[in-house]
Amino acid sequence: MSKPGSARGQPHTEKKRFISGVVEGFYGRPWTMGQRTELFKREQKWGLNTYLYAPKDDYKHRMYWRDLYSAEEAEQLIALISAAKQHDVEFIYAISPGLDITFSNPKEVGALQRKLDQVRQFGCRSFSLLFDDIETEMCPADKQAFSSFAHAQVAVTNAVYQHLGDPETFLFCPTDYCAAFCTPNVSQSSYLHTVGEKLLPGIDILWTGPKVVSHKISVESIEEVSSVLRRAPVIWDNIHANDYDPQRLFLGPFKDRPTELIPKLGGVLTNPNCEFYPNFVAIHTLATWCKATADGGQRDVEMSDEEHDPCYSPKKALTLALTDWLQEFLNTDQPGARLKKESSGEEPMQTDGGETPHVPGPGENPLYTAEPLTLDDLKLLSDLFYLPYEYGPTARTMLQELDWLRKHSWAAAAETDKTAEWCSRAQQFDGMCEAVVQMFNRLSNAPNRCILYDLYNYICDIKSGVGLARAYVKALGGQGRPSAQLMNTDPEPWGFRGGLSGEFQRMLPCHGNRDLFREPPMSAVYCIRPYCPEDKTEVQRIFREMQSAGEGKVPLTMQPPLICDGLSAGEISPSPQCALVLEDEIGVCGYALALTDAKPAAGKIQVPEECSVS
Repeated sequence: MSKPGSARGQPHTEKKRFISGVVEGFYGRPWTMGQRTELFKREQKWGLNTYLYAPKDDYKHRMYWRDLYSAEEAEQLIALISAAKQHDVEFIYAISPGLDITFSNPKEVGALQRKLDQVRQFGCRSFSLLFDDIETEMCPADKQAFSSFAHAQVAVTNAVYQHLGDPETFLFCPTDYCAAFCTPNVSQSSYLHTVGEKLLPGIDILWTGPKVVSHKISVESIEEVSSVLRRAPVIWDNIHANDYDPQRLFLGPFKDRPTELIPKLGGVLTNPNCEFYPNFVAIHTLATWCKATADGGQRDVEMSDEEHDPCYSPKKALTLALTDWLQEFLNTDQPGARLKKESSGEEPMQTDGGETPHVPGPGENPLYTAEPLTLDDLKLLSDLFYLPYEYGPTARTMLQELDWLRKHSWAAAAETDKTAEWCSRAQQFDGMCEAVVQMFNRLSNAPNRCILYDLYNYICDIKSGVGLARAYVKALGGQGRPSAQLMNTDPEPWGFRGGLSGEFQRMLPCHGNRDLFREPPMSAVYCIRPYCPEDKTEVQRIFREMQSAGEGKVPLTMQPPLICDGLSAGEISPSPQCALVLEDEIGVCGYALALTDAKPAAGKIQVPEECSVS
């Protein structure tokens, strides 16, 4: 296949609509056709317009991308694409050939085009090529045909795009899809520069932000990558994705993406939790964010200090979403839903013996009555399963209180000036634990069982953890014997969090350094990378700071010139492969520069007379 020329040209003159919606792009069991149809209804109701079909474990999407769909599979996809159209949702079919494609083989490109032609016959008009999460080493044949991995990807992508007739929506996911993957950085990434220059201008590019799962996405970061890509990116947002950790679920609001981003982006697609039903909050709050405008008027006076966006309040968006979700929980029009007797309109079910329902007699236990689920329950649930980089307010408070009670346990053992405070805070902590138990009970009895079954493992786990903490605090306060779960050297398996993965992590030096409650982290994480000329200014800054710190300790007149000073000041260039910089979350914080042969540099240094030795 011949290499394309430069992609310089005029893109579509009409303004594209802002892409907003959901990408099913996680690793794990794909959603069912029925769940996807339900998603389309919600997207239409909330004002979202796009669905990107990219489930990693649909084997004909990724592992066996060359295989055409069977008649039965085709029938399902045709129905799904039709359902999306009925609800004004743009269905984008994504294919991920990067695991084993030979870019330079025309037959491979033909197989890719043939597969997408089949999907086009199903009624699909929008497509996406994904090259994420693959090896970057090209095979020998591709190395002969292309000067770089980026050139190979761009060549195939442009060919497919033109074969499909330049569809209005065509998305490309680069291998370096976030700033953390770029070498040495976004602005100097040869890969991204090639993609930006060579990829045809009608093709949109997916981007996850600073990281794979980005805590925050700033306007400045998007402006930087847009300049390199020569177009506004479409955000593939993993803030609610949980496919990397089976113990976590994310029910917090879409946040830390200022609405000033909207006019600077081609769109936003959320790649949410693997479980379908808990994604109500993620998708609902994204829809609220997308409706915000940059000229949203005066700052909301009810916004908290943590909310700096005058057009969008995550707290309010979350409350709106949870209020609507509560109605879903109480919906009995779902398969397997538990009907309430008072609302079913039917007489109580009779047993085979014709007996009437049991009525407790005097002194007998009353019948169990489930209390209805409340909005406060769902707010608590969201707080306990909030976002990857933060817990909700109630969860943070519980951790802080437990930490304080543990550190001041001496106040419970003897009468001191803090004993009353300790008892009061222990009682408040117990009340918060009880609220979690009651939330669990009400969730377990909610009519809509589909949502419950997606949540059940998570809420069982948090109820167990809270129960252990509650028993521990009571033991500290002398309210009963220490729990066997806490003190036993041979506990039941459900009394601790096990698993081989956890054992491995606890043996690593940085385990626990990302615990969200630890301030500061238990251990810092640094990145060591090769030095590049653009680091010179930062190295000089660090060198000046070290000089300032040493002023007055050694008389300057007694210091002979050193080769290391010349390297640090930029007067001497380090030898190739002999220069490294150290980075933390803020930026460059250290360096190591060396010479393989110091004699030429030493010969250039003039030793002052006062430092010479006679």
